[in-house]
Amino acid sequence: MNHSIIKQAEDVIEQSFKTYYPNIVIASSFSMEDIVLISIAVRHQPKPRIIALDTARLPDETYACAEAVRRRFGITIDWFFPKTAPVQHLATERGLYSFRESIEARKECCRIRKVEPLSRALTDAKAWITGIRRDHGITRQSIQRIEIDHAHRGITKINPLADWDDATLAAYVKDHSLPVSRLYDCGYTSIGCAPCTRAIKPGDEPRAGRWWWENAEHKECGLHLGK
Repeated sequence: MNHSIIKQAEDVIEQSFKTYYPNIVIASSFSMEDIVLISIAVRHQPKPRIIALDTARLPDETYACAEAVRRRFGITIDWFFPKTAPVQHLATERGLYSFRESIEARKECCRIRKVEPLSRALTDAKAWITGIRRDHGITRQSIQRIEIDHAHRGITKINPLADWDDATLAAYVKDHSLPVSRLYDCGYTSIGCAPCTRAIKPGDEPRAGRWWWENAEHKECGLHLGK
C-alpha cells in the first residue's frame, strides 16, 4: 500500500472541508473509491453532505451498498432523481434501450438520468469531491487533484484519489473493513446503471464493462468532462 499517496488524499480532503464546508459535497455512486472518500471525510466532518444519483436503472447491489454505508457511518444521503417527463418521453418515443443505438443516443439518456440531476445537486455547492482516478481509462488520464469545473459554474472539483492504483484502493478497503458492493465479487470493476455495466475479463481495462459496445475514448456520461 502506498502510504504517501494515501496521506496526500487525506490531507486534500481535510483541507477541502476546512475551506469549503458547508458548501462542499461528495458525489457517490457507491464505488469503492467513493466509500473510501466517505470514510476519510467523516473523520474530519461528522456530517458531510453526500449526494447520489438514482437513475431508476441502478442494480439492487448498489442500493444495498448505499444502505450499508449509510448505517456504517451514520450519514444522510441526499438522493437526486431524473425529472419524470423527460424519462417518460425518452422511454415512450425511443424505447427502453435507445442508449445502445448510438453514442449520441446513449449520451442523451445519460444527460436525462445523470447530468441534469447532478446539476441540481450542485446548485449551492462551491466544491465537489469525486472518486475518479487516472487509471480508470484514457478519458481520465489528465485529471488533477484540484480542478476548476467549468461545466458547473466554475466551482472547484476535487479528485483526492486521482493517482491511486487498484492495489492501494483494495488495501485501504481491506485495512479499514469498508462495506463494498457485492458486484465486485462478481468481476465488476466499474459500476453504473444495470443495463450499461457488466463484469470484465482478466486483463481488461477497468472501465471495459461500461458501455462495452463503445470505444474507450467515448466512455464518459457527461458528469466528468475534460478541460
